[in-house]
Amino acid sequence: MAECGRVDSNTSHTMDKSITLPPDEIFRNLENAKRFAIDIGGSLTKLAYYSTVQHKVAKVRSFDHTAKEAAGDKLYEISMQEEVTARLHFIKFENAYIETCLDFIKDHLVNTETKVIKATGGGAHKFKELIERKLGLKVDKEDEMTCLIKGCNFVLRNIPHEAFVYAKHADSEFRFQTTNPDIFPYLLVNIGSGVSIVKVESEDKFERIGGSSIGGGTFWGLGALLTKTKRFDELLQLASKGQHASVDMLVKDIYGGSYGYLGLTGDLIASSFGKSATADKEFSKEDMAKSLLHMISNDIGQLACLYAKLHNLSRVYFGGFFIRGHPVTMHTITYSINFFTKGEVQALFLRHEGYLGAIGAFLKGAEEDNPNQYSWGENYAGSSGLMSVSPDMNPMQRARSGTFDMLEMDRLERQLVNLPLLQDPSSYIPDTVDLTEDAPAREYWLYCFEEALDGVVKRAVASQPDMPEAALRAEKFRQKYRHKLQTLRQQPFAYGSLTVRSLLDTREHCLNEFNFPDPYSKIKQRENDIALKYYQKAVKSLDELSWEEKQFALVRGVLAGNVFDWGAKAVSDVLESDPEFGFEEAKRQLEERPWLIDSYDQWLERLKGPPHKCALFFVDNSGVDIILGVMPFVRELLSRGTEVVLASNSGPALNDVTNGELQILTERIAAMDPVIEAGLREDRLLLVQSGSSSPCLDLSRLDKVLAMVVRERQTDLVIIEGMGRAIHTNYYAMLSCESLKMAVIKNSWLADRLGGKLFSVVFKYEVPVGKPNKDCGAFSPC
Repeated sequence: MAECGRVDSNTSHTMDKSITLPPDEIFRNLENAKRFAIDIGGSLTKLAYYSTVQHKVAKVRSFDHTAKEAAGDKLYEISMQEEVTARLHFIKFENAYIETCLDFIKDHLVNTETKVIKATGGGAHKFKELIERKLGLKVDKEDEMTCLIKGCNFVLRNIPHEAFVYAKHADSEFRFQTTNPDIFPYLLVNIGSGVSIVKVESEDKFERIGGSSIGGGTFWGLGALLTKTKRFDELLQLASKGQHASVDMLVKDIYGGSYGYLGLTGDLIASSFGKSATADKEFSKEDMAKSLLHMISNDIGQLACLYAKLHNLSRVYFGGFFIRGHPVTMHTITYSINFFTKGEVQALFLRHEGYLGAIGAFLKGAEEDNPNQYSWGENYAGSSGLMSVSPDMNPMQRARSGTFDMLEMDRLERQLVNLPLLQDPSSYIPDTVDLTEDAPAREYWLYCFEEALDGVVKRAVASQPDMPEAALRAEKFRQKYRHKLQTLRQQPFAYGSLTVRSLLDTREHCLNEFNFPDPYSKIKQRENDIALKYYQKAVKSLDELSWEEKQFALVRGVLAGNVFDWGAKAVSDVLESDPEFGFEEAKRQLEERPWLIDSYDQWLERLKGPPHKCALFFVDNSGVDIILGVMPFVRELLSRGTEVVLASNSGPALNDVTNGELQILTERIAAMDPVIEAGLREDRLLLVQSGSSSPCLDLSRLDKVLAMVVRERQTDLVIIEGMGRAIHTNYYAMLSCESLKMAVIKNSWLADRLGGKLFSVVFKYEVPVGKPNKDCGAFSPC
């Protein structure tokens, strides 16, 4: 990114007009910007705008197969269509750059729906005239605290892993919290020049219950007097190198050790700056800065604890200019909170706390559109991510001020909610392994995704043979995703907990960025056409088996079908080199029983009991998997009298079947199979979008319509299929009904880690804690 020149702090906010800001990196899509909001603090400006984004989507449309089948034409056609979606852009930069940035916006702005820019923050008045003159928009000031709370509610609701605990000496500094579906009530401690303590009870109900004049301004002001250091970041850097015990009087300085009678340890601060009154020596700038930081952080921490206890609140979020992601500040606040509450309350910080005011101001200006009626998701391709500013960690990333920081959020087509069958939504963690904390796994998977890049690029180009510029776009995708991987090597916590799911989702976001919405579309189309030809034969052979043999064959069919996964390198290599590799070959690859995880006997016993009322089946891949594996299994459930809801991806990811494709495939199968036809006709077989466009599955962010169907149908069995959905995610998910997790491990490293080998089987049948039910031969759901 091109660097902007700096200005002397004594000069006005003007800049070198020759500076060119890179439009492909910041202020993206300005030509489609609709409305603006701005939050101007003492040193940082946060700009927000809404834009419409035009991008390509892959649509499937069924042919009239009665007329076309004889000619050997494909079952459906794929067309690339333009779609318009909404995106929120948030950009953070130093106030010193404000004039150049406003000039850039003015030069690139085509039109906007509004003539008003919502503004908040202490600097909104100072720069009011400049903004109005440059942009021709009227500045409409909004209450700072209202904007702050609105912004906080928005990020907590829409960004998983937004909140984190800071643990300085742990393997991972940042420990991200599970997204709680109920974010209220909470305490927000905003530390700017002073401290405001706000109790937030609902979207529109909050109250400033306290505060203090001793805050970030105090640290800056006293620090400047003590050290002659005028810059806030330099003062924090001094503090990170200091030893506060040189200046502070400790308990052991008074009593010669700990004071066990009162439960005081020897290294506890008895008096901040206590030694400076008696010691006849000069104190270093570093030591004084560290002592000052401790003094103010401890004071704020104790105040926050007292208010949390007084109002019976356990969630306390800290934000404001004083925090700004600085490890030394977060550590001192965390230590203070832990000390005063004896670990009962955690100090929570926010990845995007610097944007809260700008987000809130934007929301105030967009109330007629009611952004809160939609779900939003972070666009990893266009967001900078959280960077460490620890002086002893990564010198290149130390100073965030002076660089541009970005957050982008895309409006999702569907409103996302929890799966109603989660046993405890507040403790649900989708991902099985947190790569932020597991260094060997992190190194392996980062290497794995980088190694797979060539194949993804090749697939992307091949999916658009009629577009000569596809190769250039694919190369840009490669560069962007590789850069993301390099960032995650240095800063694994950049986008929250690093997981296999987040690596896959980041790749999908980058592919979409360069208009590759479905690189595997043609592969899926070919495999669906081939698999359909064998469906009737597969069903006929199953029907010839005894009941018990049939149940085992159905399960082996699902597992064999799950082998056909282009997201697994071991499989994609085979499918590339041997196009004839088929269903029977896949069965032969499967591990013999006993499987790595084997609950099959319990499942078989359960099947001897009464049928389930309704099964929710999260399906995985196109082709053999869905047609020859899943559909015969579904057919058996329907024959038993169980209703079935098939949940498939709303949008494409790898070779996973999408809802649009599944609709066409199911219609075609129904034409061949009276059981499937009757299920559709009698409304006992439903096809519903999951709301996801990922190879993995987050049960806390599912389509609201799916959640409604699950409730209405009184679903009592959840089936999750595939390595991404049942192993990388949801392996430990606890449900309030019976569940079945089936997958084949198609990665040697992962198989070895789990104590198995390539093509080991996970067949995990789980029943919630309950009492044995003699009628169903198993445990009844609690």
